[in-house]
Amino acid sequence: MTSQPTASNPLQSVIPTEQVNPRTVDIDLRSTTEVLQKINAEDQGVAHAVAQAIPQIAVTVDAIQLAFEHGGRLFYFGAGTSGRLGVLDASECPPTYGAPPSLVQGIMAGGDIALRNAVEGAEDSVEMGQADVIKAGVKAGDVVIGISASGQAPYVVAVIEAAKALGCFTAGITCDKHSKLALATQQPIVVEVGPEVIAGSTRMKAGTAQKLVLNMLTTGAMIQTGKTYQNLMVDVQPTNLKLKARARRMVAALGAVDIEEAERLLDLTGYQVKPAVLMARQAIDLPEAQKRLKATSGKLRLALESASAEGHPHHGS
Repeated sequence: MTSQPTASNPLQSVIPTEQVNPRTVDIDLRSTTEVLQKINAEDQGVAHAVAQAIPQIAVTVDAIQLAFEHGGRLFYFGAGTSGRLGVLDASECPPTYGAPPSLVQGIMAGGDIALRNAVEGAEDSVEMGQADVIKAGVKAGDVVIGISASGQAPYVVAVIEAAKALGCFTAGITCDKHSKLALATQQPIVVEVGPEVIAGSTRMKAGTAQKLVLNMLTTGAMIQTGKTYQNLMVDVQPTNLKLKARARRMVAALGAVDIEEAERLLDLTGYQVKPAVLMARQAIDLPEAQKRLKATSGKLRLALESASAEGHPHHGS
């Protein structure tokens, strides 16, 4: 069997994401099932590592919420797997929460072509990072989050420095608390997942950790800005049959009406769930529902509670 790596082994990098994992050095000698078991065993520590970073994530969520409530936006910048995950998270916000595409944006080192093909030197380009910040129209009041597993990508660090100069709140998702990215940002989000199953293959544990953090950032901010009621997507954009059916079920359940009435109300609102629920619960017309939602910054719970406090009629619980 191959000997375990040691501190003197040239393969054992000081960068956590490049280190050799002593638990998997014999992985090429194992059966398929044993290989998969080793991968799974390593993955099981990722959620725990993310849990340790929740205080850092919470600070960032609060900063994003504040930015959203004052006209700011959220930008993710990354290279390789990290950049792709940022683009993925941003692209899910419009259909899930009815957010305009400009609210959460994912920027990839090397441009959109790099989503499918590696662009040589992109992550090493300071100039590209600085230029992409300007090209994206980043301004004071926005939140800029750099994503780099190693925290060493010059492109990402340059983005953060440029964003700070513009007056943005900056955060960085990384696996190394001593990295340039962690030291450059106002709020580092450090998820220490340890060495990968395959040394340096950060699309694995590091990528999984990044995806979990990104889920928390946008979901947390959307919840806090009223994009959900209870745990329902009441700002969902019904762009397909599945989502239209979901909208009807939500209006029926929250408005205490049958599916047919829910569909009628959604037709009146252009398939907007929140005003349809208010119309059902409070026996009001669309302009009044829109007025009450505007008064509560689009927060359905507040609109329902304020109406009840003022003695407006309502149906259901």
